[in-house]
Amino acid sequence: MNQQTHVLFVEDDDVIREATQLALERDGFSVTAVADGLHGLESFRAVRPDIALLDVMVPGLDGVSLCRRIRDESTVPVIMLSARADSIDVVLGLEAGADDYVTKPFDGAVLVARIRAVLRRFGHAGGAAARDTDRPAEEPAGSGTLRFGELEIDTEGMEVRRAGALVSLTPTEMRLLLEFSRAPGTVLSRDKLLERVWDYGWGGDTRVVDVHVQRLRTKIGQDRIETVRGFGYKLRG
Repeated sequence: MNQQTHVLFVEDDDVIREATQLALERDGFSVTAVADGLHGLESFRAVRPDIALLDVMVPGLDGVSLCRRIRDESTVPVIMLSARADSIDVVLGLEAGADDYVTKPFDGAVLVARIRAVLRRFGHAGGAAARDTDRPAEEPAGSGTLRFGELEIDTEGMEVRRAGALVSLTPTEMRLLLEFSRAPGTVLSRDKLLERVWDYGWGGDTRVVDVHVQRLRTKIGQDRIETVRGFGYKLRG
C-alpha cells in the first residue's frame, strides 16, 4: 500500500484549521496542523511533509516569509491560502516560491483537487482516493541535452546549466521550462501553460504563470523567454 501523503497546514483560525484538517484526513492525507509560522517552520523541519499549505496572514512568521524559509531549504510544493484574490499577498507568495494559491473561503473539494494537481506534478500520490486516478507524468520531449544559446537542459538528469553553471529550479519551474523547450519559437498562451504545467482543466489565475515565468527568467536569462503581447510566451531558440 502506498504511504500516506503528508500535508503541513499552517492556519491561525481554529475553526478553519480543524475543519480543513478533518476534511483532508477523510480524503486519505496525513496532516500536521499548526497555528503560527514559527511552529510551521519547526514542524516542516521535523516532519518533512510532501506539501505545505500556508495561510498568508499567520502570527509569528507570516506565510510569505515562511514560504521563503522553506524554499531556502527545500523544493517541496507550497500552496498559499489568501483571503483576497486581488491581494498583493498572492503575488508576494508566488514570488517567494509558492507553486499555487487558493482563495479563502474555499470549498474542500476544490482544495483537494488543487493539492492533487500540484502533487501530480511533483510525482506524489496525493491521498488515498487519488491513487486510482493519477495519471503518469508526461515525459519530456526528446532525450539527452537540449541547447538554447548558453542554456543547456538535461532532459534525462533533470538538470539545467547556464554558461556551464548549474541552475537550481523548483519542479514547477523545471516543468515550465520543459514545456517551452518542447516547442522553441512557438507561442504558448497562459491558458495552455496553466493546463499543461499546473494541470488545470479549467480557467485559472494567469498571475501564477506570469510570476513563474519571471522567476524562471531571473535564473536562465531575461531574454531567453520572450513575451508576445496579447498571446503569451515563447522560448527563443
